[in-house]
Amino acid sequence: MKICIAQSRPYPGNIVRNIEQHQRLIATAVPHHPDLILFPELSLTGYEPTLARELAMEVGDGRLQPLQQLADTWQLTIGVGAPIRQGNDICIGMVLLRPCQPRQLYAKKYLHSDEEPYFVSGRSSVELIGENNQVALAICYELSVPEHAQNSFQNGATIYAASVAKHARGVAAAHQRLAAIAANYGMTVFMVNSVGMADGDLCAGGSAVWDDTGTLLAQLDDAHEGILIFDTDTRQTVVQHSEGQSR
Repeated sequence: MKICIAQSRPYPGNIVRNIEQHQRLIATAVPHHPDLILFPELSLTGYEPTLARELAMEVGDGRLQPLQQLADTWQLTIGVGAPIRQGNDICIGMVLLRPCQPRQLYAKKYLHSDEEPYFVSGRSSVELIGENNQVALAICYELSVPEHAQNSFQNGATIYAASVAKHARGVAAAHQRLAAIAANYGMTVFMVNSVGMADGDLCAGGSAVWDDTGTLLAQLDDAHEGILIFDTDTRQTVVQHSEGQSR
């Protein structure tokens, strides 16, 4: 399975521009034939909790149709981050656009305390994804909750993919924790982060992949958009920053 993580620089509050940006990053990845492309936490709006209620959308939002068309055309699954309405509440969600199939939602269950004024623990329509249900999703703070990774492993996941919005002080800790998850459970682990401003501070990129021993295989830098693709069968990686060449 080829998994792509797309490190983006969101335009805070501007869904239309962020969708266009997602399209560009997907177009960069398509020649490498990924099966799955994942974006950072709240990638469609930027991580801006105070704007979440104003910007919240439905899973079926028509503005996502250009991304759905890419999923259909290229036969890949695309995971994008957005504040999602659930009744009168708002959750932090990852909308999964699958080729020629109904959309699914992975919703953040475990919230950090500073998110609780703005969001609720969400209800997911899917827990594991991938052709063989081998990919477990996590959103930011969830990677720090031991039960989350443990439950993912017990449910049969061999890949753990965390979508985050982390400032510099949080990236190093997240890397350490995700390497430990990989080593403890024998899972291949991904983290996709943003760059640029988020909630008054800079997100620090560092999107990365670890093998099932906890060894860091590749990562993006702390300042540029880009893609990282890892083939779980051949173990080959592609790393491409927006201002650099693939290698």
